[in-house]
Amino acid sequence: MIVVPLKEGENIEKALKKFKRKFEKTGIVKELRSRQAFIKPSVEKRKQNMRAAYVQQLQQAEE
Repeated sequence: MIVVPLKEGENIEKALKKFKRKFEKTGIVKELRSRQAFIKPSVEKRKQNMRAAYVQQLQQAEE
């Protein structure tokens, strides 16, 4: 359960923004979308390897 503490006289829009940020950090929406379709483990692993190679390339280019 997500709890957003409000200060006295705090704006509703600000509270909603805090809630949305906390909700996004939990990763619930991301997990729901991933569960909509089955992805084979081999495809998932290949995707992770490609992402890791891309991130590594970016880091090397930065140095």
